[in-house]
Amino acid sequence: MRLTPRLTFAAAGVAVAALTLSGCAAGDTAADAETTGVSIVASTNVYGSIAESIGGDLVTVTSLIDSAAQDPHSYEASAQDQLTLSKADLVIENGGGYDPFIDTLLSASSTDVPVVSATDSSGLLEGDDHAHEEGEEEHSEEAAGEEHTEDDGHNHIEGFNEHVWYSFHGMEHVAEEIAHQLSEIDADNAAAYEANLAAFVGEIEALEASAEALHTQTEGLNVAITEPVPLYLLEAAGFTNATPEEFSEAIEEGTDVAPLVLQQTLALFTEGSVSLLAYNSQTAGAETEQVRAAAESNNVPVVEFTETLPDGADYISWMTDNLSAISAALN
Repeated sequence: MRLTPRLTFAAAGVAVAALTLSGCAAGDTAADAETTGVSIVASTNVYGSIAESIGGDLVTVTSLIDSAAQDPHSYEASAQDQLTLSKADLVIENGGGYDPFIDTLLSASSTDVPVVSATDSSGLLEGDDHAHEEGEEEHSEEAAGEEHTEDDGHNHIEGFNEHVWYSFHGMEHVAEEIAHQLSEIDADNAAAYEANLAAFVGEIEALEASAEALHTQTEGLNVAITEPVPLYLLEAAGFTNATPEEFSEAIEEGTDVAPLVLQQTLALFTEGSVSLLAYNSQTAGAETEQVRAAAESNNVPVVEFTETLPDGADYISWMTDNLSAISAALN
């Protein structure tokens, strides 16, 4: 994985050091904190938030990544993270190669703790709309459990958009699996978990309705993206992605964008082909900044998206704000 275009990590050595220190800090807090009820360890605060919605006061949730300064693709787990996970009653990961440090921790642990994989639970793997045409056969094999293992820092499933938390329907299924696992672990409180699940599903359905309502604004409109991170949400809102696949793939993989591909992407704005730029602010670089500048100079609104929760937000409020930002940008 080429780190230089990611502004969050200026150099490989600094990145490793910073991430390890961040991991230790999070682990120290988790290790020192008194846990009550079922102990849940989530790879990111996105899943930590969902777990808190389902578990309520009956669980203690620790999110190993809870800051926008930490990139799950290249996160270096610490000994404190290992200790925290070893004490968990339930582990939640994104899966799909997004947060491989969780699998590393599990492999090094003697625990047989149940693991909820959001990718597997979401139901999105079986019918993903973003598979590369040339990789469909490979994708069908990898959906059975084989991952792309080139040394690109991702180990992702080829052709699959692993950012499944931006799929409302997918997160409904993930919440169902979390509730199921909690009911297995803590059967005495199964009714409470089911009640919390019902409330969360109701909020998800409200998000889906809000996304559907945006179709009156987005009908026939194209969107450009820097990475496929929010693509599930954008498509639910009615947009069609017009970005050259080679561009967003190169940005996600941290490789150079071919000059012709960059020109094609910039032309989307000069030719008026797109009505919105969805910008992943956590992985900005020289090429994405060129795209942003092209959008702004051609009066195309830019909406920023992140891969982890903003401070003070939970999953529902975060997604509500994302939908509101899209609507405001189009007005």
